[in-house]
Amino acid sequence: MSTYAVGDLQGCLASFERLAARLPGAGRFIFVGDLVNRGPESLATLRRVKALAEAGQAAAILGNHDLHLLAVAAGIRPLHRSDTVQDILRAADREDLLAWLRGLPLAHREQGFLFVHAGVLPGWDAARTLALSDEVRQRLAAPDHDAFLREMYGNEPARWSEALAGHDRLRCVVNALTRVRMLAADGTMHLKHKDSSASAPPGLVPWFDHPQRATRGTPIVFGHWSTEGLVMRDDAIGLDTGCVWGGQLTALRLEDRALFQVDCPQSQPPGD
Repeated sequence: MSTYAVGDLQGCLASFERLAARLPGAGRFIFVGDLVNRGPESLATLRRVKALAEAGQAAAILGNHDLHLLAVAAGIRPLHRSDTVQDILRAADREDLLAWLRGLPLAHREQGFLFVHAGVLPGWDAARTLALSDEVRQRLAAPDHDAFLREMYGNEPARWSEALAGHDRLRCVVNALTRVRMLAADGTMHLKHKDSSASAPPGLVPWFDHPQRATRGTPIVFGHWSTEGLVMRDDAIGLDTGCVWGGQLTALRLEDRALFQVDCPQSQPPGD
């Protein structure tokens, strides 16, 4: 049986089911975050991924849209015009689903691959990335998780330091693992750039091209960057191919890096 990493679902359950039906010998899935939001079936998608995980057939990590759902559910963030998580907020099993989400990590390692939703900062190796992910997971799973959710948003600090503590430390980790695309030479995150790397301002590079990247040699599978599209490099594999925007949903078979894709109906106008 094979293991498949799957790009951003964003509530597009029908597309996932069509893709899954085409995957030879699928025994396990790894979802790289953004399970919900902007697609038409956020509730059904979340229930499906949770059921697969509880059956030992899947692992999942949190993306920025999943964190947004947690913040909205806690009354900390408003719903956006393009949000499609209202069915989750009204569901009878809402609290069970939200508790399961809060227990997910921001990074996962399996079969030699490191999985994150967005990116990894230059000074972090795989072990450090997993340890920092666990700091956030423990805080989200704590009884007073709402206190962290209130402090989670913001673009500062934009540069990692081991001296960071408290909410600043965790916010920096969250931004790196769920939001980052471009970095300056000194490792500063530029979180406002959402287009492709080809249109980035001078002096910025994709996080996976940073010359001091400590995870060089570790294959990292990520999502989040639909405007960049499919990335296939030895140590960086980007699977967000814009399903929710009418692009494709992509799966990567870990055993041989074979790709499988299905075309998706457009659920949102093109964008990020």
